[in-house]
Amino acid sequence: MDEIDLYKPIKTYFERHGYVVKSEIKNCDVVAIKGDETPIIIEMKLNFSLTLLMQGIDRQLISEFVYLAFPVKKGKYHQKLVKDAIKICRRLGLGLLTIRLTPTEFVRVHCEPGLVKVNKSKERSKVLLDEFNKVLGDPNVGGQVGKSIMTAYRQDAICIAKAIISGEEGKPSVLVNSLGILNSGSILNKNYYGWFYKIKYGLYGVTTKGKYELNNLNDNKLKD
Repeated sequence: MDEIDLYKPIKTYFERHGYVVKSEIKNCDVVAIKGDETPIIIEMKLNFSLTLLMQGIDRQLISEFVYLAFPVKKGKYHQKLVKDAIKICRRLGLGLLTIRLTPTEFVRVHCEPGLVKVNKSKERSKVLLDEFNKVLGDPNVGGQVGKSIMTAYRQDAICIAKAIISGEEGKPSVLVNSLGILNSGSILNKNYYGWFYKIKYGLYGVTTKGKYELNNLNDNKLKD
């Protein structure tokens, strides 16, 4: 079992309750948002641990609605672990979910996030919401390790490169108008992925590296 196996049932659970769910948004495993409500953040691990607790506490700086999640296991030890986890999460104001994968997927809510006094970071909250809204669809899988993450920046770079390859003039002003990507000039100039080259001032093309990597996209993901 991997962490990514926990993502689908969690996503399904919150979508059934009317949330839009995306994964790997600014280092948060799962983010669920409904309308203008405060985002819900879910952090997943294969076991209840101090690492998971610390992640939850850190995410409380972004949202007061933070859940920890880990899979159900058999045995008295695990039953006691869940009871202890509930006590700790209630004390810290964290929500707690457990996930059963077989024989059917099932998410159980053991406790809801409580109201605790946390001085949230308005900047981190805004960055999370901005990234959530900019990322098209849900291209990642929550809990993935050792794999590239599709960010809004990466999606914009892909759109720009594909447009130029398709015949669009590689001028920032043209791309801003045709694609609506306001930071086209910055993406072309900084050339973070090595996909672009400057033909002359204010005009860019796509490198051989860029064409090769775009041609070999795997599930719309590219290696960092």
